Amino acid sequence: METHENLLAGPPPTLLPDNPEARQMLESGAKAADVAARFPAYSAAWGALADDYFAAGHAVTSYAFARTGYHRGLDQLRRAGWKGHGPIPWEHEPNQGFLRCLNALARAANAIGEKDEAERCAQFLRDSSAAAAEALSANH
Repeated sequence: METHENLLAGPPPTLLPDNPEARQMLESGAKAADVAARFPAYSAAWGALADDYFAAGHAVTSYAFARTGYHRGLDQLRRAGWKGHGPIPWEHEPNQGFLRCLNALARAANAIGEKDEAERCAQFLRDSSAAAAEALSANH
């Protein structure tokens, strides 16, 4: 029996690897800055920093943290086989740090008047995971 790949289906979902030590450290209440310092490739820590600073009224600092986590996440996505497009499922917990950073980057870019960047990031989020865009819409 032959199996044929569906060439119209698009790329498969990209699933980032878990970092249990970093995740547990952040979940246990460690400061996001301490987690980012110990695990600089862990996007969830950068996303937490971006959210905290945005909530405190520091949009530029939030933008910088979000951009750092976004770029660290892009590096990981590429290592995981991502080719620049395709689904990055929100339901896969290790993907959530990158998706949170992408949302935070759109939010902070909008706040500092970078409308094109904000729209590009918001569209990238929707294209990557409609579930993430919906879940994070309250944080935008």
